[in-house]
Order: sequence, then C-alpha cells, then structure tokens
Amino acid sequence: MRASAVPAAAVEAYLAAVPEPYQAALRRLRAVILSAAPDAVEGISYGIPTFKVGGKAVAHLGAAARHCSFYPGAVMDAFAEELAGFSTSKGTVRFAPDAPPSDDLVRRIVRWNIARQQVG
Repeated sequence: MRASAVPAAAVEAYLAAVPEPYQAALRRLRAVILSAAPDAVEGISYGIPTFKVGGKAVAHLGAAARHCSFYPGAVMDAFAEELAGFSTSKGTVRFAPDAPPSDDLVRRIVRWNIARQQVG
C-alpha cells in the first residue's frame, strides 16, 4: 500500500504501540523529519512510518528490540563522517533512544534526499 493512501493516524498508532524510551525517541525523530519536510505525506510503507515528498520516500523510521532506526536511504557516502559513530548499513542508521543522530544532521539528510530526488 502506498504511504499516501494511509492516513497519518496510522503513524500515530504505530508510535503509540512502541514502548518507552523508543517511543519518545521516534516521536522526536518524526518531528525533526517533518520540520525538514513540512509538505511530507506521512503513512505506513513496509510496515513502518514513511515520509514522502512528491510521491517519493525521503525517510522512514522504526523501532526494533534493542534500537531505533532511521532509514534515510542511500546517504551513507554523502554523510559518512557524521554517521561514523552509528551502526549503519546501506540505508539504515541504528541508534539507542538516548543517543540519536542530531536534529541538524537529520534535517540535512532529509533535505539532501528531497533535493536529490528533485534532480533525479
């Protein structure tokens, strides 16, 4: 199901089901993503909260048993130095709820994704 087809209430339901302290960390991450992409459409895609701009995903977030995740896509090369302290894979940044990426870094990554997708 496309993210835009699911109301933002589904994102709220996802977050409400996440235990603390993960819930608080993901709520903050959500707010930061939306501050960088105020026109983003929230929804659920691949079972996790997704943020789309112009129909294209610019970020996802989620909770796992032992960490939170920020899924910005293929940004690791562009932000390698700043993400060096985090557990990462191709399109995932994993973090402890009390040690998230900085708000500034998240905003820059989301804006970079938006700009990259507008060119491509």
